Amino acid sequence: MAELEQHEGEQDIEKKIEETRQKFKNEFLQESTDKYDSRDVERLDKDDALVEGYLQWRLCVVEDALKLIDESLQWRKEFGVNDLTESAIPRWMFETGAVYLHGYDKEGNKLFWFKVKLHVKDTKTIVDKKKYVAFWLERYAKKEPGMPLTVIFDMAESGLSNIDMEFVKYIINCFKVYYPKFLSKMIIVDMPWIMNAAWKIVKSWLGPEAVSKLKFASRSEVHGFIDPEYLPAHMGGTDPFKYSYPPLPDDDFQTPICENGPIVSEDELESKEGDMESKDALESSFSSEVAVKPKKVNFLEDSLRAEDNDKGDASSRTKGARKPLTTFKGALLDVSPAEELSFGSAETEKRCLIILSNVTKNKVAFKVRTTAPEKYRVKPSSSFCEPGASVDIVVSLHGGSQASPQDRFLVMAAEMDNSLSQELAQFWKEVQKAKIMEHRLRCHIVESLKQTVSPLRDSPVETGSGEQQEFHTALMRVITCNARLEQKLNSCLWVQKVLIGLVLILVLLNLLCLRLLTSSQQPS
Repeated sequence: MAELEQHEGEQDIEKKIEETRQKFKNEFLQESTDKYDSRDVERLDKDDALVEGYLQWRLCVVEDALKLIDESLQWRKEFGVNDLTESAIPRWMFETGAVYLHGYDKEGNKLFWFKVKLHVKDTKTIVDKKKYVAFWLERYAKKEPGMPLTVIFDMAESGLSNIDMEFVKYIINCFKVYYPKFLSKMIIVDMPWIMNAAWKIVKSWLGPEAVSKLKFASRSEVHGFIDPEYLPAHMGGTDPFKYSYPPLPDDDFQTPICENGPIVSEDELESKEGDMESKDALESSFSSEVAVKPKKVNFLEDSLRAEDNDKGDASSRTKGARKPLTTFKGALLDVSPAEELSFGSAETEKRCLIILSNVTKNKVAFKVRTTAPEKYRVKPSSSFCEPGASVDIVVSLHGGSQASPQDRFLVMAAEMDNSLSQELAQFWKEVQKAKIMEHRLRCHIVESLKQTVSPLRDSPVETGSGEQQEFHTALMRVITCNARLEQKLNSCLWVQKVLIGLVLILVLLNLLCLRLLTSSQQPS
C-alpha cells in the first residue's frame, strides 16, 4: 500500500514537472529569447531535480513555481552567474574572509559563514558583494547539487555600521528565490540587542516557508546545532581553521588509506606506485587493483588476474555490503546510490556498496576520494570501467571507526581513449579538469535495527541478505518519518495549548473590563 502511494506520488510530481516546463515554454519563453541565459533554459529542460526543487518550495503550485523560475533565471543572466569566476570579483573581497564555506553542522549540512563585523555598508561595492555571494553559492551548487546549506551569521564584535539591510535582503532572496530548497537553517549567533529591530524586519522578508529556519543562538546555544570541532574559539569551539586566500578552502578530499600503510597524499601515493610499476613491470598504478606485495598493500589487486578469479573475488568482497537503492544518472557513469551511503552501528551495517555503470562507448577511468581517509577502506579506490560494464566498489569502516554525517566521498570519472594503453597515474595527471565528471556522496547514519526493532532478533531471514537490507532500509525510513511526525505533532499541541491559554486570558480580561465598566455606570 505504501509502495503504491509512493508510486502515485512520483507519477504526480512527474506530471507537475512536465506541466511546469510546458507552461514555461508557452508563457515565458515566447515573450523574449534574450530574457534568460540559454544555458539555464537548457538545464531547466533537462534537470528534473531543478524543476522539482522549485515546485516543492512553492508547495507544488505550478503558477507560483513559474514566477520563481522567471525571477531566478532573470537574476542569473543579470549577474552572469554561469560565467562568474574569481577574476570577475575584486581580490580584496576574497582576502577579507567575510564569506566562506567551511565545516558541517550536526546534520551534515555544509556551513556558509558570514562574518558580519567584516562587512561595511558601501553603495559603490554592493554589486560586487552580491556577485561575491553568488559565486560561493554557485560554486557549492555545482559541487554538491541538491545539498542544503546552513547559513551562520557570526555577529561577534559587530554593530549598526555593519548592518546593510539591502545586502541582507539580497542574501534572503538568494535562498528564497534564486536557490530554492537550498537553505537548511539560518543561525544568528551573538546578536547584539541593539539590532533586534533590524532582524524583526528580516523575519518578515523570509516569509512563512522559511521563517521556521531562522534560529537565534548565543555562544553556548550554537553548540546544539554545530559540534565544537567546526566552531571557532570565540564560540567555544576547537576548530583551528583560519581562512586564507588563495587557494579557496573546500572539502579536503584525499585518497583512502591503504590497509596496512600510512596516510599519504595523492602525489606521494602516485610517486610510490610509479616506483613499484618500474620495478615490477605492472601496467596499472594509483590504486588500480594491482596486488604486488599483499603484506604491505592489501588494498591493491592484480588487474591482470583471470576473469573468473576477478568475479569470485568481487562476489566475496561485496558480500554483506549494503546494496544501494537509488541511482544518479551521470554523463559518463551512473552512480548508485545517488546521494548517500548508509552506515549503522552493528558490524553487519559497516559496509556499503557503490556501483558505477559506464554509459559511454569508451573506457572510463574512475577514482574515489574521501574527507576521512583514516576511517574508511575503499576497494577498489581507482581503476577503469569498460563500455556498458559495471564496477562494484566496497566502502567499509575500519576497525572501531564510526561514520559521521560530516564525512564525504568524491567519485571522479574521465573518459579514456581506447586506442591508448595509458597508465592511470599518468592519465589523471594529464586529463583536463573540464573533462572530469565529479559526483559527491554524503554519509547517513541509521540506528541499528537490533536496538529499534526487537521482533527482528528472532527473524529466520539470513543476516546480510539483500531482501532483509531493503526491508530494514524501508523500515528505518518509516520509523524516521513517524518520529518526525510525532515531533511536529508535539510542537502543534504545544502551540495549541499556548493559544488556548492566551484566549482564556483575553476572555478573563474582557470579563473584568465589562465588570468594571458596569460598576462605574451604576448610580451611586
